[in-house]
Amino acid sequence: MEFMIAGLVIGGIILSSMVKILNDWERGVVLRLGKAIGVRGPGLILLIPFIERMVKIDTRTITMDVQPQDVITKDNVSMQVNAVVYFKVISPLEAITKIEDYYFATSQLAQTTLRSVMGQYPLDDVLEHRDKINTALQAILDKHTEAWGVKVTMVEVKQIDLPKEMQRAMAREAEAERERRAKVISADGELQRAQKLAEASHTLSSSPSAIQLAYLQTLTEISGDKTNTIVFPLPIELVKPILALTEKN
Repeated sequence: MEFMIAGLVIGGIILSSMVKILNDWERGVVLRLGKAIGVRGPGLILLIPFIERMVKIDTRTITMDVQPQDVITKDNVSMQVNAVVYFKVISPLEAITKIEDYYFATSQLAQTTLRSVMGQYPLDDVLEHRDKINTALQAILDKHTEAWGVKVTMVEVKQIDLPKEMQRAMAREAEAERERRAKVISADGELQRAQKLAEASHTLSSSPSAIQLAYLQTLTEISGDKTNTIVFPLPIELVKPILALTEKN
């Protein structure tokens, strides 16, 4: 009985080492006596017990959060920057045989590359041209990880933390810029107003009848106010016709 139980246990161990099932997003690198002989999967995989073993690799896109890095920009501004890297294994065989730990290696490479690339740009470019920086980071990382069978598909600079003094200086600069634009807009408005008044004055001075019409229009507008007594001068142009008739008589 004991021999039967021992046989069943050994048989179960042998069977579990022989039969492997891989999901659709998994691949298995098969090693025969320590030598890589190929990639199998997905589905049912049969191995030679005690001779072959398999290392599973996930081929889905992996999201890696790059820890905040201390960066000094080209114009000597200190800040902290973190990013997120999207990559996936496209060659499971190389990911196993070319690098000890492709995930850790990609993480370390992303940190050093982030510091190096960010240090090549002044602060204004870092804040305004983040897409260009993302593209540069992705190209450099992908070039280095290609030998490991890893494809870096996208890199995004996620957050930029500036020193408090720099934040206050930028806030003062932004406020000064808003005040400057407000003054420019106000000055433009005054210039347009002066130009319109000059045009109106020129039109009225060239036509006495226009002056009379403007005068009558003004009287019509203020006549609606019954609460105040308004003394309004009478233009001589309106009186001249009456004086002419009186002199004739």
